[in-house]
Amino acid sequence: MSQILTAEALKSMLSEPRELALLDVREHGIFGEGHLFFAIPTPYSRFEAVLPQLVPNPQVRLVLYDDNDGVATKAAANAEALGYENVWILEGGAAAWQAAGYTLFQGVNLPSKTFGELVEVQRHTPHITAMDLEKLRASGEDFVIVDGRPLTEHYKMSIPGGICCPNGELPLRIADIAPDPKTKIVVNCAGRTRSIIGAQILIDVGVKNPIAALENGTQGWFLAGLELEHGATAKYPEVVSSSTRADRLVGAEAFANRHGATPVEVSEVQGWLAEPERTTYVFDVRTPEEFDANGALGTVHAPGGQLIQTTDQWIGVRGARIVVVDDDDIRAPVIAGWLQQLGHEAYSLRGGLDAARDLSFSCRFGSLEPDACSTMTASELAAAVRRNDVQMIDIRPSMSYRKGHIEQAVWSIRPRIGKVIEDAAKPVVLITDEITVGALAADDLAKAGVGDIHIHEGNVGDWRAVGLEIVQTPDLPINEDCIDYLFFTHERHAGNEAAARQYLEWEVGLIDQLDEQERSVFRIKG
Repeated sequence: MSQILTAEALKSMLSEPRELALLDVREHGIFGEGHLFFAIPTPYSRFEAVLPQLVPNPQVRLVLYDDNDGVATKAAANAEALGYENVWILEGGAAAWQAAGYTLFQGVNLPSKTFGELVEVQRHTPHITAMDLEKLRASGEDFVIVDGRPLTEHYKMSIPGGICCPNGELPLRIADIAPDPKTKIVVNCAGRTRSIIGAQILIDVGVKNPIAALENGTQGWFLAGLELEHGATAKYPEVVSSSTRADRLVGAEAFANRHGATPVEVSEVQGWLAEPERTTYVFDVRTPEEFDANGALGTVHAPGGQLIQTTDQWIGVRGARIVVVDDDDIRAPVIAGWLQQLGHEAYSLRGGLDAARDLSFSCRFGSLEPDACSTMTASELAAAVRRNDVQMIDIRPSMSYRKGHIEQAVWSIRPRIGKVIEDAAKPVVLITDEITVGALAADDLAKAGVGDIHIHEGNVGDWRAVGLEIVQTPDLPINEDCIDYLFFTHERHAGNEAAARQYLEWEVGLIDQLDEQERSVFRIKG
């Protein structure tokens, strides 16, 4: 049975050395408008689907909070059904935390974003403005622009002439992008922190080139009145040359040692994985293509640059051990060193990918099987609509619903789904683009007394093909109901200057909001 704790008790608990998982079970849009600094976003709409990977040890202290609306209580019961043994609920939710005098932080990926800003302040990372970079472009000087984001983000918008090389790949591949040490390297991202971290990665592993972070990234470029490129596909060379491998190995090893990220033997990691009271994550930090080709069974793919940038998407337990794996002895030691500075206990695996294949992973939690419900094809759904004998609830993302949905379908989301049921005796069809999310919502409806539930996994194309009427509602659901969507972080990429400026101001202002406890977790070294 879950226990209740006060905001003051939670604040004290966060300073203890024992492992702790602090999960915010509100939806993404609410989370982004104000949450606890160390909270991990775990929206109730997909709670059971993501919980075991984020928190793989069922014995860990698991603290959940909501908007004091009962959602955390539901999530706690489901966590206990999965086998979690030590579940707590924050009394009064997020509002109680703020009422106790503690800060609620706006935005996402808070620890990583704040870390990047602290790195710039403490390490004095060199930077270049958008206008100065444009002058550099016009001068004909020898330089290269490296985009530290994944290729999908680079493709959407990039600095003209930039080459995609995600931050985690930089230590391995930069010598093939800029082989001449006189070539100036400018690292960019969409905003600030990946530019800063990417530039500092290169500096810290001993790259001799002149290096600078593009101040404010693609947003700064846009705000300076300069044109972004869309659809760019230029990326790092796939083949890594061997001529500079020795230098890269030395740089990576020295960096890891400087930050206490020593290599660990596979036998020790296997012992860690068997400890019932501790949590150990094993991440493969290589590219998606490499992981798909030969990833070791049981390891989790977390591209190195993104693991630094968005730790809260992979690491749900404060105080856990983190082991990172590569196949070159360059990327993993560097990522481990940066995770150490972020405040984590991180190591690279000696022997890399080959050693990881010798690890055995055991599942330490149960499985929560939703109540059985049937699936429905597009043709079956169309026939039911014509008979007018179903209630259709569209639980896809709110922005997808706005762009196009079946005319008679109403939008809802798992935490609020019971409120849109008009007749519990009438068959319900849940329309989803992710079957797991549909099954979890169906389970809640079944518990609420709805007896005839069906799941339809489909899209606009499927519905048009069977003659269903599709409508667009740009303003429905209304913004206030779109609790799964954080407007200010998304609109900055849609030509909204005010949103872009707001976002950049938010990033720069993060440091000033920290209290001593929050600031003390970081271990930034020169």
